[in-house]
Amino acid sequence: EMFAFNNFLSRPFRVTTDNINPLLDVTFDGVRIMNGEIINPRPTVLITLKDENQFLLLNDTSAFNISLQSPRGTLTPIYFAQGLQFTPATDKKNSATILYTPTYTLDGIYTLKVQARDRSNNKSASSDYVITFEIDNHPAVTNVVNYPNPFSTSTRFVFTLTGSEIPEVFTIQIMTISGKIVREIKREELGTIRIG
Repeated sequence: EMFAFNNFLSRPFRVTTDNINPLLDVTFDGVRIMNGEIINPRPTVLITLKDENQFLLLNDTSAFNISLQSPRGTLTPIYFAQGLQFTPATDKKNSATILYTPTYTLDGIYTLKVQARDRSNNKSASSDYVITFEIDNHPAVTNVVNYPNPFSTSTRFVFTLTGSEIPEVFTIQIMTISGKIVREIKREELGTIRIG
């Protein structure tokens, strides 16, 4: 080309700020618990934060605020030096995780509070994620109920399991009114059992 002055293209564009909240998810031993639920005294708590912005990766621990209120009523921040394991986002999925494996020796009601934000400072929610849970270190099987009761062809069993370990031997016996064993259900048949 003899002349380069006409080799330019000018086109205006607008860049908007990221104003979409990241998604926060908290699970206890792989399960999203309900408020007040009994959990294992040695849970694996997984906190996951996902953001749709694939260019500003979640790679900073300061984006998380985590605190725990004990049965004594003390609200204490939990810091990364206290056993939190952070895995930063590394790809376009932009998902960071925190693994927390505490041991609760005191029985009672605890409250976990979590707040997180993305790199654009958008909070995961307008208020903290708050979940209460109960710890009972005494091993027991309580609140055993079947429904419907009485039944003729099928029934369901509900029970509460406390302590820190699932019993190795666990059997449910179905009996007639006179005490004759009609059916015995072993732990293997019950599927996945968890504390609570």
